[in-house]
Amino acid sequence: MFQMRDRKMADEIMAKLKSMNLDIKIMHVCGTHQDSLVKHGLIDMLAEVGIDVRQGPGCPVCVTTPEEIEETLALARAGKTIAIFGDMLKVPSESGSLLKTKGEGADVRIVYGINEAVELAEKLDNEVIFIGVGFETTAPATAAILQSQPPENFSVLCCHRTIPEALRILISSGPVKVQGLLEPGHVSVITGSNMYEFLSKDYGIPQAIAGFEPLDVLMGIFMLATQIKNGEARVDNAYTRVVSPEGNTKAQNAMATVFDACDVKWRGFPVLPGTGLKLKPEYAKYDARLKFAEILAPVYEKEYEEPPGCKCGDVLRGEMDPQECPLFAKACTPSSPIGPCMVSFEGGCAIEYKYRRKD
Repeated sequence: MFQMRDRKMADEIMAKLKSMNLDIKIMHVCGTHQDSLVKHGLIDMLAEVGIDVRQGPGCPVCVTTPEEIEETLALARAGKTIAIFGDMLKVPSESGSLLKTKGEGADVRIVYGINEAVELAEKLDNEVIFIGVGFETTAPATAAILQSQPPENFSVLCCHRTIPEALRILISSGPVKVQGLLEPGHVSVITGSNMYEFLSKDYGIPQAIAGFEPLDVLMGIFMLATQIKNGEARVDNAYTRVVSPEGNTKAQNAMATVFDACDVKWRGFPVLPGTGLKLKPEYAKYDARLKFAEILAPVYEKEYEEPPGCKCGDVLRGEMDPQECPLFAKACTPSSPIGPCMVSFEGGCAIEYKYRRKD
């Protein structure tokens, strides 16, 4: 699990945690944290010393709603070129998936960044639509591209969301009561550690920012446990090598220039006020929802439900472990997913299936 040089430190951290006689529940909001916790056996080790680690809505593909998937499918079926991240390809919805639609002849392209989508638009005569999924990690790139005046045949279906305000709603009204939050490393590089201080000040919630190596995660959780044990509430930073108090101000300014906050639904949650991003009026010509309003109008005429039996919403709220879902590793597998948590590499069900499924 650990390299030899790290094992001694890990053992020392675990021994200190055990000596605290803990019985606490904490939550992270990062799919990569979940991968590290499960892959390296940390989640079971921590349970043995009284720390219940729950996963929250930290997978951007997973929290993308069925309606947003249907928007993408409608645009693909209308003949537009769709540029997406790879883990969006197999996400199922009521009328199919992008993989199925691609097999039926739609022009669906996998890209590794929005810049590749712009390059496609420069080469093609067809309309190219980038599906903008992700939190503060990917939203700045979308903002920067739109500021650079991309081709007229390029647009964005904006499905970006932001983390800090969602956390306020999660801890103030969420169904799972937690004593601490392990904050995401990638998002925090952009937001900075100062962005989370209101949560500790207003709600008395201990927080720690952590990276993704096993020792990073353990150190972040040790910081959280120490705060909880001592009755303290602040933002500790176990990832100081990349996360600063102020964050990436250039990225923040780009987002503020291009986006307005908006109310948006998250999969497994109701509408969360102020947690979505939409393009400002100055960038309306790149807004796929405005540009192709007639194509998308039928999508908004109905409500879309989760697939029957799918418990992705419960997993994203931290109410259920993936293996408690009746479909897990039976009807729902990575090769035949029913919900998005089994699709994305950051999805809790896909991670559980890869490392912990019971034969």
